Amino acid sequence: MTEVRALAARAKVAAAETALLTRAAKDAALLAMADALEARAPEVLAANALDVERGTDLSAALVDRLRLTQERVVAMADGLRALAALPDPVGEVVRGSTLPNGLELRQVRVPLGVVGIIYEARPNVTVDAAGICLKSGNAVLLRGSSSAASSNAALVDILRSAASAAGLPADAVQLVPSDGHESVKELMRLRGLVDVLIPRGGAELIRSVVEESTVPVIETGVGNCHVYVDATADVDTAVAIVIDAKTTRPSVCNAAETLLVHEFVAGAFLPKVLAALALAGVTVHGDASVAAFGDVVPATEDDWYTEYLSLDLAAKVVHSMDEAVRHIRTYGSGHTEAIVTASQESARRFVANVDSAVVMVNASTRFTDGGEFGYGAEIGISTQKLHARGPMGLPELTSTKYVVVGDGQVRHPT
Repeated sequence: MTEVRALAARAKVAAAETALLTRAAKDAALLAMADALEARAPEVLAANALDVERGTDLSAALVDRLRLTQERVVAMADGLRALAALPDPVGEVVRGSTLPNGLELRQVRVPLGVVGIIYEARPNVTVDAAGICLKSGNAVLLRGSSSAASSNAALVDILRSAASAAGLPADAVQLVPSDGHESVKELMRLRGLVDVLIPRGGAELIRSVVEESTVPVIETGVGNCHVYVDATADVDTAVAIVIDAKTTRPSVCNAAETLLVHEFVAGAFLPKVLAALALAGVTVHGDASVAAFGDVVPATEDDWYTEYLSLDLAAKVVHSMDEAVRHIRTYGSGHTEAIVTASQESARRFVANVDSAVVMVNASTRFTDGGEFGYGAEIGISTQKLHARGPMGLPELTSTKYVVVGDGQVRHPT
């Protein structure tokens, strides 16, 4: 038996045990994991420094995702505590009824089983995924990238030790080797041992997992997010939203990548927003209409498709909301789009016509996040339409089963 298959086999056993744990047991383990993370933060930061030092070939965006600080470690621990405070989804009755024949029918939430996570240089995913999988009664196989190998090893050692000491099966959290592509390929072929795979990372990673895996996949998508400034938008509000959406953390999937501006408000809005973006160090890739209001790089067709993950922003003036919606449908990734408007009718039309996982009205795209939505953490942001869509919290890490209780009923009485 190969190493990855052996890990999955142990996870399958652990998943059966984890599924039966009470909420009190799971919450105690999450709180112990949070305390251990903070207590052993120096070990995590030392391991992470090794990864950052080795990451000379990584882009600035990936380095930002890779790097941990004391504040980020504390934030990860707080995320586990927030999860512990949330209701346990396992056993929740989704719907129920008594049939005319007297059978009592209930549809209840149950864990998925063994969840495999394949992700790139983001050590925080290690903690978020472990916490959310345990809280929802699952076992998790974590396959991070080699660029975060030291960080992930330190984190998983801490999480496993704390969870085990709290009474959970240690094999409910396991780290899959990251020193080669063979481990990913094998993980994608373990149908029957692994119940679902969730890829988190760039477009190429997600595409390869979706296309090559025999294990069912929940597809998380890239974030080519748009902000549309409508004809009635308050200029100062729009500027604040665009600056927040683009500059607060440009390397994440909920950062804005394209700005669409109605021609009616362009004269008042574009000079202000271009000045603010320039002050923040943002390079604007604009069409000819945008260029009339400031210094921009001429936009190409590729810019409309690009998830920059950097201080770059594509910008275009549109003649109508319908044109903005057509642009989003053509170039968007189905992640998050925002409208800034003073018109309730415009807001309703935009929400109805834009087919993305999240649509914001007068708010930054940066709010698309499990923590911001009150989920404690997220396993990813799904851009597909089956099973889960948008930030995936605890309920999305469950399936359901039907429980039918009778008192001797038969379908075809003799």
